[in-house]
Amino acid sequence: MKTRIGILGMGGVGGYFGGLLAKEFYQSDSVEIMFIARGETQKEIANNGLKIITDTDEFIVFPFLVSNDPQVIGKLDFLICATKTYDIEESLVSISKCITKKTVILPLYNGVDAPERISTLFPDNEVLQGCVYIVSMIVSPGIIKKIGTYEKLFFGSTMASIATLHKLQAIFKSAGIESYLVDNIEETVWEKFIFISALASATSYLNQNIGEILANQTSRALYVSLLNEITMLAAVKGLNLPEDSVMQSILKLEKSPHSATSSMHRDFLAGNKTELDSLTGFVVTESLKYEIETPTYQMVFDKLSNL
Repeated sequence: MKTRIGILGMGGVGGYFGGLLAKEFYQSDSVEIMFIARGETQKEIANNGLKIITDTDEFIVFPFLVSNDPQVIGKLDFLICATKTYDIEESLVSISKCITKKTVILPLYNGVDAPERISTLFPDNEVLQGCVYIVSMIVSPGIIKKIGTYEKLFFGSTMASIATLHKLQAIFKSAGIESYLVDNIEETVWEKFIFISALASATSYLNQNIGEILANQTSRALYVSLLNEITMLAAVKGLNLPEDSVMQSILKLEKSPHSATSSMHRDFLAGNKTELDSLTGFVVTESLKYEIETPTYQMVFDKLSNL
């Protein structure tokens, strides 16, 4: 029996990692990669394949099939979800016929509440936890651009069977994906969330890219203030994060391409729907729940909510 893997969401994350999987398992006897896409993206990939551009290379890949019709897609063994957080429920419900009780779901979203939201929809399924570090985006339908060399995928679960996790890790490895199966996945996901939430909030609020924030003392201070607030929330929630996690986030930012910005900032600039609720609002809501003060987050959320 072939292992059937669906990629839901063909943006920077789903398109790039899905593309590497499609490239490796093209006409494979053991694995089939399904791209779940609609509209222009579906048409473009069906006709011309998915094009991936990196700093040094470009290539075109074809999945086993590209569709948004559950009848055509069929039952899935694994489902990798990488839509925007505001599309979680709607996108999963639309392909619920592809999800059996045995389908293992790996969320690769920007927020931290996705596994809980998915488990509410599919209480019988194994829902893993995961996150990625990558700078990649859609250039146009069917074309993904990745900037810089940095790419890492982390995943794990306290519930899923070791065999399942190792099977997925073997698939990632053979596709050349730099992936790590980690035991303390919740901490790993929160470390990423701390980084991305503070970055998305700061870039969007200040309307500045990474280099501009690092170069400007006031901007940098706002960014550090956000980091301190969200790190305090993580500690109060009982997450066992490294003591120097604020410093680590700043170092990570300094190593990021200085001309880059967050996807949330790009969405604000383009007038698109944003992940403000998952990336900034979530921190404000959780802080109220735990009765801690996050004035910088509150200020950022209030301003951006009114844009």
